[in-house]
Amino acid sequence: MIDRVEIHIKGGDGGDGAISGHREKYVPRGGPDGGDGGGGGGIHIVSDENTSTLLDYRYRRHFTAGNGMPGLGKNRHGRDGRDITLRVPVGTQIWIDEASAGSSGLLADLDSAGERVTAARGGSGGAGNARFATSTNRFPRLASAGEQGEELTLRLELKLLADVGIIGAPNAGKSSLLSVVSAARPKIADYPFTTLEPSLGVVRHSESDFVMVDIPGLIEGAHAGVGLGHEFLRHVERTRVLVHLVDGSQDDPVGRYTQINAELSSYAEDLARKPQILAINKLDLTDVSVLRDDIHEAFMEVVDEGTEIYFVSAATRAGVDTLLDAVSGLLAESKQSSLQSSFASPLTDSEYADVPILRPEAVRRRPAVAVGEDGSYVVDWPPAERMAVMIDPEDWDARMQFYNRLMRNGVIRALEEAGVGPGDVVRIGDVEWVWE
Repeated sequence: MIDRVEIHIKGGDGGDGAISGHREKYVPRGGPDGGDGGGGGGIHIVSDENTSTLLDYRYRRHFTAGNGMPGLGKNRHGRDGRDITLRVPVGTQIWIDEASAGSSGLLADLDSAGERVTAARGGSGGAGNARFATSTNRFPRLASAGEQGEELTLRLELKLLADVGIIGAPNAGKSSLLSVVSAARPKIADYPFTTLEPSLGVVRHSESDFVMVDIPGLIEGAHAGVGLGHEFLRHVERTRVLVHLVDGSQDDPVGRYTQINAELSSYAEDLARKPQILAINKLDLTDVSVLRDDIHEAFMEVVDEGTEIYFVSAATRAGVDTLLDAVSGLLAESKQSSLQSSFASPLTDSEYADVPILRPEAVRRRPAVAVGEDGSYVVDWPPAERMAVMIDPEDWDARMQFYNRLMRNGVIRALEEAGVGPGDVVRIGDVEWVWE
């Protein structure tokens, strides 16, 4: 199962605005009619219940939305770029890579079908020269370039959503149990580590239906990643109830039981607190059936008082219905407690610390000017940067109109406050001028 991939996405760039004048017979002084550029397409991620793995993103990892088309004359706006929708399984978490965004964190947790998140916005289209017309500037030679689309590297992680998880040591019979209670057909063999990826099955018992997942065998050191421990433990987090299956025929079954619980606790305290049912498997074997009372007594020394221990045989289905009765009852209790907790008091400060807070970038009200290492004056103001690349440096009127625009927007004042003087280099985006 492909349950963790890294993809690179980029929203489409906005189209450039047009510089155009109205031309018509008998209309010698037509006004500006340059249209705006189209907006770039965005990239959206949707959770789809018909998608089960992230395999599609193993071989194709770069996605770029369509660019907006440039504006045209006669006030014709450019067409918007095409959006891209990426479909992922329900239970997928989307993480932002710090190197690509300057900050890292959880962007979205798509834990129900049909959830949608915009992962990369497309750039807005540039303004055509018709937008810059004023009472004193009847034919502006100004337009702005389209905005660049957002570009990010994301990590997609799939955590299977299941009501009940079967955990235990390798070869405890987890896959066999799943196969007899559901229509799932995981690989079954008489050797450890037969199961290398989780398997899901729908269990229909009495009047209840629930989803059960067979988690591959956990070994000592799983919490530290030994034996793909992190890969498997990640799926246990999304379950409501755990069935801890122990092979009663193995040496020291109690030791194996306590070791697995220790791994759960070391990985995450929440896992250790999940409701858990203890089931001793392989009751069909003589070693287990004869020593049943001894095994029960040994386990009672390590479990809480009043804990019920179920003896089952996945091979003959002995005791399985009784076990499913207990699972259904505990699952109903778990769902009821979850419903009640949803109306509980707000999160505490310590609980808020684990919740990612995603805030929009602050809108800069005034342009800023910084002095570069080479002594140049660098203007940091996106509207000016997008306008500068559209200026014809040989067109004196366009340059003067651009200067007047910068003066009205406070850029000239910011440059003067920074100490710019004649002969200094002024850089706005990719464009440089010598201050005169």
